[in-house]
Amino acid sequence: MQGIPYEGEEKILYNNDHSGPFLFASILILPAYVSKMEDTDIKNIAVIDSSHIFTGKITDTEFLKFTYLEASGFQELKHDFSQKGYWGILYIEPSITCSSGAVELISYNQPALSMKLYIKNILEKELEKQKLLAHHIENLDQILKSIKTDIRIKIIQLSEKGKEHESSMEFNMFLGYIGGFLIYFFIFLFGSQVMRGVIEEKTNRIIEVIISSVKPFQLMVGKIVGIGMVGLTQFLIWIILTFGFVNISQQLFYPGKSSNEQISSGDFMRKDAFTPTQNTPSVQSEEVASALGSLHEINFGFMIGAFLFFFLGGYLLYAALFAAIGSAVDQDTDIQQFILPVTVPLILAIVVLINTISNPESQLSFWFSMIPFTSPVIMMARIPFGVPYFQIILSGSILIISFIAMTWMAGKIYKTGILMYGKKATYKEIWKWLNYKN
Repeated sequence: MQGIPYEGEEKILYNNDHSGPFLFASILILPAYVSKMEDTDIKNIAVIDSSHIFTGKITDTEFLKFTYLEASGFQELKHDFSQKGYWGILYIEPSITCSSGAVELISYNQPALSMKLYIKNILEKELEKQKLLAHHIENLDQILKSIKTDIRIKIIQLSEKGKEHESSMEFNMFLGYIGGFLIYFFIFLFGSQVMRGVIEEKTNRIIEVIISSVKPFQLMVGKIVGIGMVGLTQFLIWIILTFGFVNISQQLFYPGKSSNEQISSGDFMRKDAFTPTQNTPSVQSEEVASALGSLHEINFGFMIGAFLFFFLGGYLLYAALFAAIGSAVDQDTDIQQFILPVTVPLILAIVVLINTISNPESQLSFWFSMIPFTSPVIMMARIPFGVPYFQIILSGSILIISFIAMTWMAGKIYKTGILMYGKKATYKEIWKWLNYKN
């Protein structure tokens, strides 16, 4: 065996590492703490109520402040509301009494789900109240059935150049969750394959023959890249099939987008607009149509490129750690003490992922999208909602630097541990391997 001289080398009969309880506690405590964290930034929202029904009805909360403005200045306000200190504009059209899609929330950032639900619930209850007042008390059952109201708030996002596009929050949440979860799943899957491949080669003593031909670092990088290319090929096949299914579905179920019927504002303000004879389009069907229509607004080329980049970056980062773990143990039963610190960031990323898809602009989501051990999952969950390019570049740069540093550290552990047999490694001993100069 080509070993390294150790100072005070002794036979280890028991593993005296006591970090396990702290790591288990972190798994239990950190997710619960993170799940309760909310965005505490105060958002000022300008309300323009062209229907004159909801003026003063949407009350302030701890973090949401509503200012009611005249409808005449709406077009001018759209161009400079950010400079005037407003986070966004809530615009209520006169057609609110007979159209479920007559409310727009205009902003540069994606709103939190809690904000949308708060506004939606207030508008629905107030409109139901107005409908009830427009009826006689007779036939109460029919009246209660007729006043049931659903409101669909259209999310209008503005680009830096002021271009408007409708965004489906529900579809973005779905896309962000799927993207983030797939990266988490495949990082874990392919990283584990790297680790078990190293353990198998070490257990069967095949590694001693291979090391005679290539350097340990080259062997480790080759194994990581090889398994990574297998995963990348699988992703490309999935992407091609997914686009095929999406195009077929659009042709079958969504061949075109019909325009909404234009109705004058005077017709909406009549008293009989609240009568049960008015037929309101189905909110569910409009939301489905909006979600399908938002497919045209998504830059799938950028999404796929970002997905592949963060998958490869996250995989290479974690695969280096998994390879180092595999080289430091002799069998599968010894990996538990080392695998837990590696899996905690991934588990924490999934917990933050749930918070991110409901509030992508929160400080919690931002910082976890910058930390390299969680950024592949969290940044992929944020991208469908719209992320400034400088944040994506910064996150990607940190991920690349971290991967290079982690690969160098893993290479030093791999070089020593791959030829170490019959001795259980500890964190203290691995630290010696990292500081050993050859």
